Amino acid sequence: MSLSARSVSLSRLLAVILLLGACSVRREVPGLPPAPPESRPPYPPVTLPRDEAPHGDLTEWWYYTGHLEAADGRRWGFELVVFQALRGSLPPLYVSHFAVTDRQRGSFRYAERGSQGPQPQPPEGFALDVGGWQMKGLLGQDQLVASMDDYGIKLALSTDRPPVLHDGGLVSFGPAGDSYYYSRTRMDVAGVLDDHGEQVDVRGQAWCDRQWGNFLVLGGGWDWFSLQLADGSDVMLNLIRDADGVTRLRYGTYVAPDGQYRHLAEEQFDVVPTGAWTSPRTGSRYPMGWRASIPGEELDLEIRPVLEDQELDTRLSTNTIYWEGASDVFGTRRGQPIAGQAYVEMTGYAAP
Repeated sequence: MSLSARSVSLSRLLAVILLLGACSVRREVPGLPPAPPESRPPYPPVTLPRDEAPHGDLTEWWYYTGHLEAADGRRWGFELVVFQALRGSLPPLYVSHFAVTDRQRGSFRYAERGSQGPQPQPPEGFALDVGGWQMKGLLGQDQLVASMDDYGIKLALSTDRPPVLHDGGLVSFGPAGDSYYYSRTRMDVAGVLDDHGEQVDVRGQAWCDRQWGNFLVLGGGWDWFSLQLADGSDVMLNLIRDADGVTRLRYGTYVAPDGQYRHLAEEQFDVVPTGAWTSPRTGSRYPMGWRASIPGEELDLEIRPVLEDQELDTRLSTNTIYWEGASDVFGTRRGQPIAGQAYVEMTGYAAP
């Protein structure tokens, strides 16, 4: 089967999975009393390394973004993600996206792949292979391998920081379900980047997000920010919208330089767009550039995308158009200048 035909087949399977998932959402019937809450057993806590491996839940992903630099000062951003979807008796579906932001060329490239069937796992940690793109890791010692036309990565990631459990490690999306969520917000990276055939030794920092649970990715989309500041602190901010575009859930996490972290409630931070950009290919209009403030940490920051065009049209694999891009951070902390780097993800802005 050709790659194009395989992509269409996976896209059709995903459409079936999404349809079955959508049919499973509880709905109230007009004129009748609301259904009583479903009784659920207490959620067990996140346990590592057990929870690094795939689960038997509806939705799951392993998400890496990062910033790489060569000895001569050249810089790149990268994204590598694997999604797992399970629905009923259908075989597991795995979809992977790989993207590189090239600051020198002012270009953005991405590719997508998919596979079906179980992924054999090691005794501890996790291992994933989607069409030759590979992820594996154990307790913060991870490896990533991926390639596409003109670009490739072979990277080793490491951190001795404990994982950050966002909102205690469990986030509720209401009727759409609940999600376990933890991150390794600052991983050291070393390895090789293939840039148009040139093998470049690179170092840098990465961010790993892990989410899984019996939840559905429905509604109007979200704006997600991961910030790594020069003083060693990290920030995650998440704004989730409903189908009408109204922000219904806002939460975040602040990570101090020593790795201690605390939850940020919606009233403890603010994010305001400063501009907009319209994709010339899809017609989607995105916010572009933001001011973020966290008064409790005396942080006032400006987030600027490295390139405006970091849009991924992944309708062949996930039936989604989204923006995921490397960004720079400038601003002040307690009135003193501070800089950093970031990744921003925006979904739900695709034109009808």
